[in-house]
Amino acid sequence: MDNVHVNMLGRIALEDQPLEIVERKGLGHPDTICDAVMNQISVDLSKEYLNKFGVVLHHNVDKSLLAAGIATPAFKGGKILEPMRFVFGDRATFKVGDEEIPVDEIAAKSASNWLKENLRFVDPAEHVVFQSQIKPGSMALADIFDRKGKFLGSNDTSAAVGYAPYTKTETVILDLERHLNSKSFKDSFPESGEDIKLMGLRKGGNLDITVAMAMVDRYIDSEDDYFKKQGEIKDAIHGFVDDKFGFDKIHIDLNALDVKGRGIDGLYLTINGTSAEAGDSGQVGRGNNVAGVIPLNRPMSAEAAAGKNPVSHVGKIYNALSYRISNRIVEDVSGVREVYVWILSQIGKPINEPSVVSAQIVPAEGVELESVNKQIDEVIAKEFDHLAEFCDDLAQGKIALC
Repeated sequence: MDNVHVNMLGRIALEDQPLEIVERKGLGHPDTICDAVMNQISVDLSKEYLNKFGVVLHHNVDKSLLAAGIATPAFKGGKILEPMRFVFGDRATFKVGDEEIPVDEIAAKSASNWLKENLRFVDPAEHVVFQSQIKPGSMALADIFDRKGKFLGSNDTSAAVGYAPYTKTETVILDLERHLNSKSFKDSFPESGEDIKLMGLRKGGNLDITVAMAMVDRYIDSEDDYFKKQGEIKDAIHGFVDDKFGFDKIHIDLNALDVKGRGIDGLYLTINGTSAEAGDSGQVGRGNNVAGVIPLNRPMSAEAAAGKNPVSHVGKIYNALSYRISNRIVEDVSGVREVYVWILSQIGKPINEPSVVSAQIVPAEGVELESVNKQIDEVIAKEFDHLAEFCDDLAQGKIALC
């Protein structure tokens, strides 16, 4: 490719820097719910379009609001007084010729199925009101899908950036949340809700992790029982992270807002395991990046990938592809310790012809740019040669985005 630029990044690798902050919003966090559900709607719409018409048609369902309801938690089980409201946006193809596509029904079904499969105690029929604000797309953007060529034109002028590899801090934050929301952990600690947020602060070789975990009230008998079970969960967290990731010391705080002696008011209790039932609302794009974390020391794309269409919207395609290319470079090119890959599009230009692809590397000690430049070029060219397969994987939901 002629528009590839490879250069040295004038800084030390993040792993060697003295301070690092990494956040992850877990499975049941309202923002993560929005990202995951809206992307699933895009996947299911893409499959419907492919099944009926053989191509993915225009859609971008990357806007949503999960408005919190009203609930009154109580020891041994409280009550939902007002359901959550899940508002879907933004644009999709509703009709081709005389053939109509039931977009609103697909969206509601996709959301309902995701909630049932991922949040144990949320009954979509009882606890959620769905409101679709998805409308037909603009003529200009829809026309992109009617133009000829193997690859569609980009529907936006946008930039994306990805990186590799994960630091130890990013790895432990990602792995810990996945562990806490695994079936085995929930079987052992059913009182732990899916709404889990982790904040990791590394100072030198020491790591502080603040864990916010919604506790499920039906499994809590009293304030004493709450703190007893909280202590058991904290011990289990230490058992998972201590001595596994190579830190000098790991400190854990769990539900740091809790205060003994204040009863229900001093505890993080929920009925269904998510703060969306009464505490926090959610939106697309406010959660994890496509690598699964919020890495405060790294550059991040402003675009939300979730819900955008997988064949013309570079906010999704390039966002995910920049991480794919970064990982391939670290895996396949010896001597690259850290890499950042930037991809820029121009609206209307085919998605396989980016305006620029830039790879910024932190080399291993003694490695010169000239020794890796050609190999990096080859990795980038190979990934763009397989762009059609990559977009198909996005359309089929085979690539995780949050």
